[in-house]
Amino acid sequence: MSDATEQPLDALVNVPRLEQYLNEQIGGPATPIAVKKHTAGYSNVTLFVERGDQKLVLRRPPTGNLLPSAHDVGREFRFISALYGKARVPQPIAHCTDNDVIGAPFYVMERVIGTEIRDRIPEPYDNPAGRSKMAEEIIDALVEVHAVDWKAAGLTAPPGSYAERQLKRWQTQWELTRARTREIPGLDRVSQWLHDHMPTETEATIAHGDYKMDNVLYDLKEPKLLAILDWELATIGDPLADVGWLQSGWGDRNATGEEAALQPVTTREGFPDQDELAEMYAQKSGRSIRDMRFYRLLAMFKGTVIGEGIYMRYLEGNVTNPQGARMKESVPERVERMVQLIS
Repeated sequence: MSDATEQPLDALVNVPRLEQYLNEQIGGPATPIAVKKHTAGYSNVTLFVERGDQKLVLRRPPTGNLLPSAHDVGREFRFISALYGKARVPQPIAHCTDNDVIGAPFYVMERVIGTEIRDRIPEPYDNPAGRSKMAEEIIDALVEVHAVDWKAAGLTAPPGSYAERQLKRWQTQWELTRARTREIPGLDRVSQWLHDHMPTETEATIAHGDYKMDNVLYDLKEPKLLAILDWELATIGDPLADVGWLQSGWGDRNATGEEAALQPVTTREGFPDQDELAEMYAQKSGRSIRDMRFYRLLAMFKGTVIGEGIYMRYLEGNVTNPQGARMKESVPERVERMVQLIS
């Protein structure tokens, strides 16, 4: 798979063909377009498109050989279309399955002007009250997603339990990874605990699949969440899975060692802790969080297996990012934290 940041623009999009396509789809007078690269990597490629006064975003798969179900931009478009007007998603514009237009399937949506939160919060609300409101907004937006009638929106659910599918997938990934890295007995203990405490799925909603602070856009001037992005892992599943994943990427004030050095901005004063975040969701959604520990641990298990996969690629010389070396200590620290939670 190629990194789009290192590729020329014309390897990612045929601009004249895209211009023609948009003129046909949107209508009105023929309008020239300008296209710029934004981000890429292992997620779908994002391109900014300016068409007169219109600001648009184009999403397409990365170039190279892809797994059959990976980087499905059609999935993203279906979920955004189902949610538009009911939850905080950009307006969908068009979905194209004809590879002859730009060289790959793609979709176009409106561009929402805001900021992702990684290691910096906009200065106007980088204070305890502003941070508290940011947390409330990210929960409110998730509650809105989970309230949408997905059947009425024309979406369908995969067979079986979401939790069972997820656990089986990541247990398999751990088995494939451990043979190339190391034994971590505590991770087996967590895996067995998850198997033994599998909850009965009583409700299914739209589930984002990767709901976290850097997959949403906040306003630049006030702590208002404007849009939820990156729907490529969306499915129909247990809503608590999204809460658990949000918790797993939230600041852990009990982290130590390498993990403490990697904590996000949400450990700062004003943000709730992970348990308070789940309580906030329960209050705003009216849902029970009785099984929250399972979904939090499932998310942590998934994240830990991903981390060990990064360590595997580091050991094999395929990752030069310092994060790869950190996983030597960070992964066992995460496992120790999970063992504490099940004890």
